[in-house]
Amino acid sequence: MSESAHESEPVRIPDHDLDDLVATVTELVTESRKQGETLARLTDEQPPQQDGEHDEPGRAEDATPAAAPEGSDAAATGAEGPSSVFILALDGKAYAEELAALTTWVHHLLLPVYGREITTGRPWCQQWHAHPEAVARLHALWLAWQQLTDVNAGLAGPSTWHRDHLDPALLQLRAPDGPFGACTTSPARPNHRLLASPEPAGV
Repeated sequence: MSESAHESEPVRIPDHDLDDLVATVTELVTESRKQGETLARLTDEQPPQQDGEHDEPGRAEDATPAAAPEGSDAAATGAEGPSSVFILALDGKAYAEELAALTTWVHHLLLPVYGREITTGRPWCQQWHAHPEAVARLHALWLAWQQLTDVNAGLAGPSTWHRDHLDPALLQLRAPDGPFGACTTSPARPNHRLLASPEPAGV
């Protein structure tokens, strides 16, 4: 992910431009998926890697996978591939590709349309990809958007997405005690700090 993506501020898009924006983002998402499928196919055709060889990072090279606990789906994924489409079930190259596609959607649709002003009561972090909870919630929101804005979702699909997915997700993400609670509360004072997580039981 480029540094400029972190430093860019949400942009307001005039209502008459939204149809073009949605069409562009949908095209980008479709293209990204196709590239991911092609890459997965090519990877399957490659000989097994020798010890010491590593996958090249994807476009989101500066983002670290949202540390999935041992024993989770991400840790359990093997040669058969992930058992879930959820980003926390992915690792390595698959995680980087999914995060890159999610970033395109967040920066080109979600923030320009729904970003709103950054305040103490509504914080945001330009480095949202470094917050595991934010990555998880935004990815779930994006998956729901793909399903409920599809033509097969029916005419009420977008309204359902707003009511059942977007509004609750933004309330959690941008709450004063949410994942960005220690981050930016004013565009004039950018800040990024990860909050400590509770210790696992028995430690």
